[in-house]
Amino acid sequence: MSHWIIAPVLLPALLAPFIVLAARYHIGIQRVLSVAGILALITVATGLAWQASDGTVILYQLGDWAAPFGIVIVGDRLSTMMVLLTAVLALFVLLYAIGSRWDERGRHFHALFQFQIMGICGAFLTGDLFNLFVFFEVLLIASYGLMIHAGGNARLRAGVQYVLFNLLGSTLFLFALGAIYAETGTLNMADLANRAELTSADATVGIRIAAVLLLLVFAIKAAVVPLHFWLPSSYAEAPAPVAALFAIMTKVGAYAIIRVYTMIFPPDLEATSGLFGLWLLPAALVSLAIGMIGVLAAKKLDRLVAFAVIGSMGMVMVSISLFTPEGIAAALYYIIHSTFAAAALFLISDLVRSGRPNLHLTSMAPVAGASLTAGLFFVAAIAMTGLPPLSGFIGKLLILDAGFASPLAVWVWATILISSLISVVGFARAGSIVFWKAQSIERAEDNPLPDPPSALSYAAVGGLIALLVAYTAFAGQAHGYMTAMSKQLFAPEPYISTVVDTPGKLSKPKEGN
Repeated sequence: MSHWIIAPVLLPALLAPFIVLAARYHIGIQRVLSVAGILALITVATGLAWQASDGTVILYQLGDWAAPFGIVIVGDRLSTMMVLLTAVLALFVLLYAIGSRWDERGRHFHALFQFQIMGICGAFLTGDLFNLFVFFEVLLIASYGLMIHAGGNARLRAGVQYVLFNLLGSTLFLFALGAIYAETGTLNMADLANRAELTSADATVGIRIAAVLLLLVFAIKAAVVPLHFWLPSSYAEAPAPVAALFAIMTKVGAYAIIRVYTMIFPPDLEATSGLFGLWLLPAALVSLAIGMIGVLAAKKLDRLVAFAVIGSMGMVMVSISLFTPEGIAAALYYIIHSTFAAAALFLISDLVRSGRPNLHLTSMAPVAGASLTAGLFFVAAIAMTGLPPLSGFIGKLLILDAGFASPLAVWVWATILISSLISVVGFARAGSIVFWKAQSIERAEDNPLPDPPSALSYAAVGGLIALLVAYTAFAGQAHGYMTAMSKQLFAPEPYISTVVDTPGKLSKPKEGN
């Protein structure tokens, strides 16, 4: 049994209360501890991802209690990759929060930040549906505290809306868990996969209801239309580093759909057959369209980025809803791209905010550092809209290629291509108003030029842009790894046997898996 797999959950869980108790009034110590914790998390996550890269399934049993009676933490290619993605994103977000001094505007930023990382990593690593619910609640509590960080009525209103909508999702989650447990007597995902497969054809009503409820819950987390209303205001009003970290939050919903509906409720299971093609693909296409129309119609830069997140999640969900190995591989590739692109855009919006009274898309006098900020925005916008040569273009090509297998291939292609054009126009409009037209406006003598953003803030954003460039350069290797990951997801027998049949051991797949 590997003990390192529990570290991504345990490390931030211990660091957060230590920061509160020992360094509450010392922001410098908080920063050192928080950055050191994230660097340690990256190190551990890299090691776990390397260990799982050959198909090994890593198991940790809390209290040495075997599944399905005990709590298990499980790491495979998908979960370890998502933990590593979270850790890398957290480092650059944290550096930006320090460089921009956002962390000084509230006393408990770093503690809440660590609790948030704990919840995200726990959701990716848990092998139990009930503990997935628990980590979702940890996410909700910590994210609400981060969202209202530094106060303000608008931020508080958006936070209340965010909490109420997600509490609705939590209630549905509990109903789904109750229905699943009543039908199968277990909530361990590996054990549940075995029992769902053995469920007789005349006893699938409860399973089908639970599967639909779970899909609704995960669709709320992934901001799929019509369950997306909480996202634009919540992300736009949140502090920029918090909104950038939230770029991974919607991916938790996508991850949960991939995990649950490849292992527990696969397409060939009679109880849930036809579930994806019935409404998830149309909803994903509508999400993509609404997100990009929102980009074109947005009147503030932060809301433009928030709608771009909805559109990017629509793109991911289109690929997932195809529910083929090619579609899942394309979705996984696009998840990493869209996470870094969205985070970079939220941070760039804050760079713009530092030199302007607001983020309304109206022409104002140029600000200090505008040229560098404009360059970063230009690259990030290319990435988000899917223009060549960056990874967004490759991701969209992969999704379009996977869409050939769908009966709705014409709709998939038309929606993706048209929405891409709309997003290009929307980002071009925003960039020209904020940066280009500003050059023709003279600054009033009584309105002095504000100080430029700090070098650390630019370094954090530049790091995210550099990651996008590197991801493009190694797109072939990355997609090859995603393809292997997708094959492992559609052949979950090693995962199931590691958790249920041979507890305490590492399992490697058979040749061809």
